This record gives sequence, C-alpha cells and structure tokens, in this order.
Amino acid sequence: MAILRFKALELVNQRTPVEVKLPSDKISDFYGTNVFGLEAMRATLSGDYFKRLQFAIKSGSKVDRTLADAVAGAMKTWAMSRGATHYTHWFQPLTGETAEKHDSFFDLSSDGRAIEVFKGSALVQQEPDASSFPNGGIRNTFEARGYTAWDPTSPAFIIENAGAKTLCIPTIFVSYTGEALDYKAPLLKSLDLVEKAALDVCQYFDKEVTKVTTTLGIEQEYFLVDRALYDARPDLVMAGRTVFGHEPAKGQQLEDHYFGAIPSRVHAFMIDFEAESHKLGIPLRTRHNEVAPNQFECAPTFEDANLAVDHNQLLMDLLDRVAEKHNFKVLLHEKPFKGVNGSGKHNNWALSTDTGVNLFAPGRRPKENLQFLTFFITTVKAVHRYADLLRASIASASNDHRLGANEAPPAIMSVFVGKKLTEVLDELERTAKLPLDKGDNVYMKLGIDKIPEILLDNTDRNRTSPFAFTGNKFEFRAVGSSANSSNAMTTLNAIVADQLVEFKKSVDELMAQGKKKEVAIIDVLREYVISSKAVRFEGNGYSKEWEEEAERRGLSNIRKTPQALDKLVDETATELFTKYNIFSTRELHARHDILLEDYIKRVQIEARVMGDLAMNHIIPTAIAYQTKLVQNIKGLREIGLEDDEYTQTTVETIKTISRHLTTIKTNVEAMIEKRKVANKIEDTRERAIMYTDEVMSYFDSIRYSVDKLELIVDDEQWPLVKYREMMFRH
Repeated sequence: MAILRFKALELVNQRTPVEVKLPSDKISDFYGTNVFGLEAMRATLSGDYFKRLQFAIKSGSKVDRTLADAVAGAMKTWAMSRGATHYTHWFQPLTGETAEKHDSFFDLSSDGRAIEVFKGSALVQQEPDASSFPNGGIRNTFEARGYTAWDPTSPAFIIENAGAKTLCIPTIFVSYTGEALDYKAPLLKSLDLVEKAALDVCQYFDKEVTKVTTTLGIEQEYFLVDRALYDARPDLVMAGRTVFGHEPAKGQQLEDHYFGAIPSRVHAFMIDFEAESHKLGIPLRTRHNEVAPNQFECAPTFEDANLAVDHNQLLMDLLDRVAEKHNFKVLLHEKPFKGVNGSGKHNNWALSTDTGVNLFAPGRRPKENLQFLTFFITTVKAVHRYADLLRASIASASNDHRLGANEAPPAIMSVFVGKKLTEVLDELERTAKLPLDKGDNVYMKLGIDKIPEILLDNTDRNRTSPFAFTGNKFEFRAVGSSANSSNAMTTLNAIVADQLVEFKKSVDELMAQGKKKEVAIIDVLREYVISSKAVRFEGNGYSKEWEEEAERRGLSNIRKTPQALDKLVDETATELFTKYNIFSTRELHARHDILLEDYIKRVQIEARVMGDLAMNHIIPTAIAYQTKLVQNIKGLREIGLEDDEYTQTTVETIKTISRHLTTIKTNVEAMIEKRKVANKIEDTRERAIMYTDEVMSYFDSIRYSVDKLELIVDDEQWPLVKYREMMFRH
C-alpha cells in the first residue's frame, strides 16, 4: 500500500485542469434543453392535449389513458430527436439512492418490422422487483411485484452516460399491496396536506388566494479529493470516510479556505458540473469554497419542493459522474475527515401563495404582518411540539458524526428567530388581555405597532441553530449532505400542516364564541408563543452551556440514531402520520426497521474496514519497522553504544510499539466477537443498540493506538496516506 500511496501522489502531481467547452456563453441559451418542459410540450403536443396536461398537473387531477398515450408519443418524439434510444422510470427507493431500469424504444411489429414504440401504459406504470429493495418486511423474496407510477408534476429529462442517452421519467414506487417503498410518495402526500392546511388559514387574510405552494432551496455541501488518493484509502472507498488518520498540522485553523479562490482543477469541474445541471433544468446559481480544506458548496434558486428534491437527487448523481471525468471523487459523507468540518444539506423552506405572497416574508402593514406572524409562530409551535420527530427525520449513522461536532447544528432541536422577532414575540407574551377595538387599533394596543418595522434580513444568522428563521424562510440546517431531503421535508410539512389545522380549529372556536377574527387569531398566537418559548434559542448551539440549558427547558438531546428513530414509531408519530394518511402504521414500522438495518450495516462496514486495516496492514507494517529498530540497536551495541541515550530512546520506542500493537490486536479481536454476538440478535433495534454501545466502543481505543503508531513508524512504510494534508493539498 505504501507503493500505491506514492504512485497516487505521482499521479496527482501530473494532473492538469480538464478543458471544458460550454454550449454557449449564456446559460439561458441551453438551460433546460434536456428537460421535457413547457417548450418541449408545446412543440410536440396538440393545443388541446397541452392544456389538458397542464390542467392535470396544476389541479392534481388524474391523467386519463388517452392523454397518457398522447404525452408518451410526444415524449418519445422529443427524446429521440435528442438522441435517446431508451427510457426508464426514475425513482427513489429507500436505499437513499435513485434507481432505474432502461428499456429500449425499439420493438418488433406484428409483421416483424423494427419500430420505435412508447405507449401511455409504459409511461404511466412499470413493475420493478419490490422485494429486491429495502421494504422492512412488506415484501418477501417470493413476493416480488411492485409498481412505479408516473409523477406528472416533475418533468421527464434526458441523461447522457458513456455516450448513450436515456429518457428518465420521475415516478413513485409502491408495493403490490399499496404501501410506499420510496421517498417521493409520502413527500407528495405531505405537500398536498400542508398546502391545503395553509390555504384554509390564508382565507382569514385574503379570499383571493386559491393555492399555496411549498418552495424549497437545497444547499449542497461536498468534498472533492483526487481519485488516485481516494483509491489509496480502502476506508474511504468502503465506508465513505477515513476511519484512521492522524490530524494534519494544517487543517482549517487558519480559516483561509472559506470563500477563497477556487482551485483551477476544481473550477473546471464546477463549470462542467453546472453546465450539465443547467441542461437538466437544475437552477444552480452559487458556487464557493466551504470552511474545510477541499470542501465546496453549490446552491440553486428556490423552486417547487417536489421538483427541488428531485433536482437534488439528480444533482448528487451528476456530482459523482462529472467528477470522474476530472479525476476527482466526490465525498458526500457527513464527516469524511476527523478534525475538520463535515457536510450538510441546508433546506430552505417556505410557503407561497398564487397571489405572489411569501407567507414567511414580513410586510409593512399590520394586516400583512398578522398573516406573517400566524405562519411564523405556528411553525415555531410545530417544531417545539414535534421536535423529537424532526430529529428522527435526519437521523443516520453518518449524520451522527456531524451533529454537534463543533461545526454543525446539535442534536437538540431549537429555533433561532433573531433579535427583532424575539422582541415582537416577547411583547405579545407580555400582553395579558386583548381589547375588542376595531381595525388596526387592535394591533396598536397590543404593542404590536412595531410589527411594520419587521423587514427582510432584519435578523442575524445563527449557523449553530438546526432550524433558523433567515428573514423570509426557515432553514433546516441539520439535514445530512448524503440524505434524501424528502424524509426531513415530509416530516416538516406534516407537523406544520397539523399545527395549522389545530390553529384554525382554535380560532374558529373563539370566533364562534363571539370574538373578532383578529382578536381570536392573536389570542391563539399568544398561547403558542408562551407554550413554545422553550424551543427558541438565540445563542451558541455548540456550547456545553446550551446542552445544560436545553435540559432545564425539557428539550431532548438524542445523540444516536437508534434512539432517535424510536420517535418514528411512538404514539405521537403514529397518530400524526396515520391521521393524514401520509404513512400507515405498517409503513412506519417498515421504515423504522429499514433505517435501523441501514445504520447497523454502515457501522458494520466501518468496523470491518477498521479491523482489516489494523490487522492486515498496520500491524505488519509496525512490526516490520519495529524489527528495523531492533536490528539497529543490535548494531549499536556491537560497537559498544548500548548505554547511549539514543539507544535507550529506541528501546523505549520498541516497547511503545509493542504496547500499541497489543492494544490494537486485543481490541480488534474483541470488537469482532461483539459483532458476532450482535448479529445473532433477531430484534433489529436491540441489534442496533449493541452496535452503538458495544461494537463502536472499541473504535476510539483502536484509533488512538493507530494514531500513535502513525507518529512513530517510518513514513515510507506506512500503509495509509499518512497525513490528510496530502489530500487537502491536492
């Protein structure tokens, strides 16, 4: 491996930026060219079919067979004109990755002629093997049937890979018995739920609002390392992170990487990656260096939440595919390197009306701000009420390494609102009784005459908060960089929708008792402000003091995934999700089991990689170096230098190596035995807990001894890339 390492460094030093030729100097010239969007639909569909399809998309009505046949024919014509030969249903199973099975347009007619065919039935539905994807026991091996079904609200697109082009059709994925086996189906249900709940509340303020849309902007952080250096690290290849590696002398302590000049090779990669993204209609606008060495970020313009999630999943695929052309490897693991920042996926979430109003954007008039406060306070209340469920939505083995690790939001769910809004909420809390005056006097006597001063960006930004208000949206910062955002967004939509439903019910009850609408609204909001105050926190979320303060406030601090996932199947979650038909009880328990199994397997892979590297690479290398030292001492003693200070120091080094070798061997063997015991446990949760509490308990002691040996053993013989700065420099 030492030879491989030096060969890798030799390759890295020979790299030059890959030349990238853009289709045009203006992004607008090629944006969306590989998407079956409005222009492509207009060009290939008759006017009647085009209108029917747009109506179905906007209203959520069913696409009938005649329309499906027309759309399929138009898609085929458009795709083949762009060189596509195959099509696939593109879906998001519970692996966390996307899935696809390519079928050719080619077929044989009844008389044996070669023809190209794509029917509406193939567009609308296909049958992948449901038992071969994670399903939590919903499908047995002999029960293979599952269905993918077309999502008309997310446009089809063309992907090019190795010169071949394929038409990709976004779909949901369900079992033969109807349970969702993907991330998209529950997301669509939650979006419909929150949009209807928000619309009902909007009627208090503006009767002209007929539709509310959930918008989302997903910032994506990632690491780039040279592929040769990546291939020299078995732990990076197998586990997505380095399980060993002494921290380099220079990491991120000089704070010189964030927003710094983008390296030339990386810049070429970014240009290429962004061009491919723009062709697919992904509205990327921002690129920059992130805090850690070799860490970067891209961010799109806000768009419809369903489309934003699809685009982010596609974007992660593109990152890896384009990186290969530039001899890079993209790392999406939340914490690939110890001692430097990990990566997240900041989800910027908001609600907008068809009248052009962002419901989380403050206005200048009291009526506008009462609407703003209604949605703002109701969301804070929802986060407080369902904080544990929100924590469960972002739980994973890899995200556990990041949450609370000195650069990411902690596992404690809290909300940052900023100084100005804190003052407004505190003023509302202090008001004991509400007058029944008419018009704007209601606001004046509440002391809320200050509300018109609430303007966009009047708050600071708190990057230690997992759920922060940033002026006109909420930023859910705790989502992991490798995650499918659907999981977190489904939960967020559901809890806010439920709180909006409760809010309207409470207001209507007060109005039925004779209270004015505005007074009833403010009464309910004031109660929400008081009851949810504990979840609001403006300080340093990384501090030990906050952990202690959060405990006093009664907020949960669930550090590990198995315990966090318990909240997915408790009474609160079951009642919420089943009430609105987002998940059935069976689906919830299936997902709980799937996520626990995923956690176990990832920890198991890390343990196996750690054991293999330690026993088969590090120990032999350390022994070989120790033998060199022994031979050196023998030679020194032969010439009469046995009492020399250097000789004595070398003897101590030999003893130190022996101690660490014994520690490594003992702990690796014990870890293997614990794995064997854990793997015999039938209950998935108990098995996950044992992996957390017992198998992982050996990680730190093994890693400590390996780190110590890394400082001692001859650099040329060390089997790993010895200092991470080799990766960071290149």
